[in-house]
Amino acid sequence: MRELAVRRLGLVPYVAALDLQKALVEDRRAGRIPDTLLLLEHPHVITLGVKVADARTHVLATPGSLARRGVEVVETGRGGDVTYHGPGQLVAYPILDLTPDRQDVHRYVRDLEAVMIRLCAAYGVAAHRIAGFSGAWVGDRKIGAIGVRISRWITSHGLAFNASTDLSFFDLIVPCGIADRGVTSLSLEVGRPVPADEVADAFVQAFAAVFDRSTAAPAR
Repeated sequence: MRELAVRRLGLVPYVAALDLQKALVEDRRAGRIPDTLLLLEHPHVITLGVKVADARTHVLATPGSLARRGVEVVETGRGGDVTYHGPGQLVAYPILDLTPDRQDVHRYVRDLEAVMIRLCAAYGVAAHRIAGFSGAWVGDRKIGAIGVRISRWITSHGLAFNASTDLSFFDLIVPCGIADRGVTSLSLEVGRPVPADEVADAFVQAFAAVFDRSTAAPAR
């Protein structure tokens, strides 16, 4: 069973997290670090996937409106469309070497979905997949979004799970480019505040189980 180093970083600006991921991907490729899971939150930011032109059409708010609400817009190298990150949302960036036995992009995405479904189950919430859409869903509302990058089988980017996210910020976009479905949060589903930091503990357990990893002591 491979080691998984878990780093819990708190609130990290999006661009700073991008730079950290790039450095860690090279470290993982060179064998300087084990598989590593970054857990953090971002200040308010809207991120655009690799199809930037399409993603921009799914940003509904004007630049002035975004500025007034303190929301940054950043182009990124992950897959997927447009999404929102903000406080109360648990963001997970796995830096994994998928060789030699997990070299399957679709399996990797399905595994990330399985982690979020397990996480929801730990709180008594029945989440599931929806055919044709990535992520984890409760009914027809998305609770966790996925956007990944895999370079020579080293992963980066990852997923965003709505723990206690202010869902009104999703009104600024068409989340993931899907116009006819909504979003939800774990706090909304269980009827009490569930901070992202609390959710992180259960997330690590679910991730280790799905990916068959042994977790190192969490670092902050």
